[in-house]
Amino acid sequence: MAIKKALITGITGQDGSYLAEFLLGKGYEVHGIVRRASTFNRNRLDDIWSDPQLSDTRLLLHYGDLTDSGSIIRLLIQTRPDEIYNLGAQSHVRVSFDNPEYTMDANATGTIRLLEAIRATGLSPRFYQASSSEMYGQVLEIPQTEKTPFYPRSPYAVSKVAGFWATVNYRESFGLHASNGILFNHESPRRGEAFVTRKITRAIAHILAGLQHKLYLGNLDAKRDWGYAKEYVEAMWLMLQQEAPDDYVIATGETHSVREFLTEAFTFAGLDWEQYVVHDPRYLRPAEVDLLVGDAAKAKRQLGWQPRTTFKDLVKLMVTADIELLKAHREGRIKVTT
Repeated sequence: MAIKKALITGITGQDGSYLAEFLLGKGYEVHGIVRRASTFNRNRLDDIWSDPQLSDTRLLLHYGDLTDSGSIIRLLIQTRPDEIYNLGAQSHVRVSFDNPEYTMDANATGTIRLLEAIRATGLSPRFYQASSSEMYGQVLEIPQTEKTPFYPRSPYAVSKVAGFWATVNYRESFGLHASNGILFNHESPRRGEAFVTRKITRAIAHILAGLQHKLYLGNLDAKRDWGYAKEYVEAMWLMLQQEAPDDYVIATGETHSVREFLTEAFTFAGLDWEQYVVHDPRYLRPAEVDLLVGDAAKAKRQLGWQPRTTFKDLVKLMVTADIELLKAHREGRIKVTT
C-alpha cells in the first residue's frame, strides 16, 4: 500500500507541529512549507526529532511562502501530496489591525494561491482550510454553528472569511475535495507567546522565579471557547477522511472569560492575579469580539470527534509546562515541548 503524503503550510506553528506529529504517527510522509528567515524557528518540531518512534519517519521541510505562487506551484509538483492542510497565516488578531494588507495577502490571497495551484498542476489532493471562530465577530446567535452568519471585526477575521468562501467556491465550482474547519480558540504549551493565554502562563513562571513583577493585559471580560490544540488537529484529519467535503465547527461548547483564565492559572500557581495584572489600553482591539462559543454537534455526529481536555486541565497543563520550560532554560537543559 502506498504511503500517503501530506503537505502542511504553517508546520512550525502550534497547530502545524501537532498535526505533523499526528500524521507521522499514522504513517504519513509529511512535507512542510517554511519561510526562509534569519532565525531558525523550528523548536515546536523538537518532539519529532527527539522521539525515537518518529525520528526515523519521513518529515521533509521546504522553503516557500503563501505570498509567492511560484513556490507553491513548484512544491505541489515536487511533493504531489494526497492531502494539503493550509494552516499558514498571519494569525494574531491585534497585529492584523497594524498590518492589514499583509494579513489579507497571506491569509486570503494565500488561500487563493493554493487553490489555484491545485488547479494549475492538475493534481487532486484533499484540501483543508484553517478557518476561525473570529469570523463570527459580533455574534448573531449563541452558540455559533456552521449556519451562523459571519460578522468579522478585524482584518484577520475578514481575511479568514475570504479564505472560507474561496474554499467553498472552489469546492462548488471545480469539484475540489475542500473542507473548512472553523476552529474556536485552541491553546497549548506551544501557543505563541503573544497570545493572551500563553502570555498569562509564561508570566506566572517568570513571577514565581522573581523575573517579572507585572503583567499588562487588555480586555479581561472577553469570553472565548478554549480547547486543547493537540486534540483539534485530529478533527482536521478526520475532515479529509470523509467521502464528501464539508465545513465543521470545532469547539468545546463552553465559554470562559480572560478573567476566569487568569483566576484559574494564578490560583493553581498559588498567586493572586490582582496583585500582578495591570490594565493596558494598548492591548485593546479597535473593534472587540465579546463572546465566542461553538456548537460542535455536527463534528461529533459526522466525524465522531469531541474534546477530551477540560478548561481547568488545559490551564493547569499550560502553567505547569511554562514553569518547567523556564526551569529547563535556566538549568541549560534542552527544551522538550508538550
